[in-house]
Amino acid sequence: MTRAGVPEDRREARTKLEIAVAEIDRVREGGVRFGCVLADAGYGSAPFRQALSARGLTWAVRISGRSKVNPAGATMIFPVAGRGRPRKRHVPDQVSVAAETILSDMTGRAVAWRHGTKGRLRGRFCALRVRMADGPTQRIGTKGNQHLPGDEVWLVREERGSGERKYYLTNLPADATLKQLAATIKARWICEQAHQQMKEELGLDHFEGRSWTGLHRHVLMTMMAYAFLQSRRLAATGRKKKNRLPTAPALDVGDPPSHPGSPQPATAAAMPVL
Repeated sequence: MTRAGVPEDRREARTKLEIAVAEIDRVREGGVRFGCVLADAGYGSAPFRQALSARGLTWAVRISGRSKVNPAGATMIFPVAGRGRPRKRHVPDQVSVAAETILSDMTGRAVAWRHGTKGRLRGRFCALRVRMADGPTQRIGTKGNQHLPGDEVWLVREERGSGERKYYLTNLPADATLKQLAATIKARWICEQAHQQMKEELGLDHFEGRSWTGLHRHVLMTMMAYAFLQSRRLAATGRKKKNRLPTAPALDVGDPPSHPGSPQPATAAAMPVL
């Protein structure tokens, strides 16, 4: 680390969740304001969600379909022991189940959440209020250690055209509409598109140096180039709006490809030419 020039205060090992929370704190202290924190399944764990909630932030994260949740009406009760010693701890009156199981009987509804370059963006979604099974652990009978019910949140399922199903948790208000839930969740696609374009078109992942300063200069220059190209694109879009043509039929939008050479998403706008 010394040869690479890594600063002393950056040499301590940290998990990516710790780094993410620290970065959120840093940008907030710098005056940056945002409406919602969006994250993929790699950040959708209980510690990350709880850290965001503790800061009073709104969040929407992807989770595994196997993640456990409790029904929204689950409460803690003090069961009467049929035999043996009296119970000492409360237990939930309803057991936790997998997210994919609790939504298995629900039918997705078609939702259009915004206009894209090819027309309205549509998908099928369903949502249910649940309590996250991410509270303190406690041994519950023969089930062993179980997480107790946590905060009440929205559990959302997205049904893709390919048959794939994705699951999300969000602490948006209880009166949020399905369209609001879908629009918030799908807003993360913009970040994915930005990462893809910076890698494939601007060389974000082409750095081959070994110094801390060199890496940060490379990333900074890439982001500056991306910001400039985005300003060009937005300016061009503003001019086209004055003489807009009819839009094409809407397409079911999927996640953008994560490797070079993959076909571009139907709604991905091409970067301007310098």
